[in-house]
Amino acid sequence: MTLDQLSPGQSAHVVALHLTGRMRQRLSDLGFIPGVCVTAVHVSPFGDPVAYRVLGTVIALRRKDAASIEIT
Repeated sequence: MTLDQLSPGQSAHVVALHLTGRMRQRLSDLGFIPGVCVTAVHVSPFGDPVAYRVLGTVIALRRKDAASIEIT
């Protein structure tokens, strides 16, 4: 399952980041690292981006970037 499949209010743990380069480093710096719990908080009116709570901070990600984060 990937992060973009979470509905608001659902939580999951990050398993892996399937990205390379700067985007992988940026998401890691924001707290999207294996083992961390992520909760989908809010979907924007047009469906993109989606707000996620990670390590006590709310971060908005585009669905295409969230699709690269594997969760359980």
